[in-house]
Amino acid sequence: MLFTDVSSERAVNVFKKIGFWISKRGGKHLGMANGMRRIIIPRQRRLNPYTLKGIIRDAGLTDEEFKKLL
Repeated sequence: MLFTDVSSERAVNVFKKIGFWISKRGGKHLGMANGMRRIIIPRQRRLNPYTLKGIIRDAGLTDEEFKKLL
């Protein structure tokens, strides 16, 4: 499943819900961590669906889990 029209701000809020915190701010990207995993989110109004899918996978979520948290 591809998610269209998801901003980096919405994605950050979803990852915060599952225990990620902002570990690095700077430039055009935002780093988040949860102690075991680390993800990098580009700051964009609309994330590329394929980029977001990779970030979701790196965070250890399935598409369905991410959709429920949106």
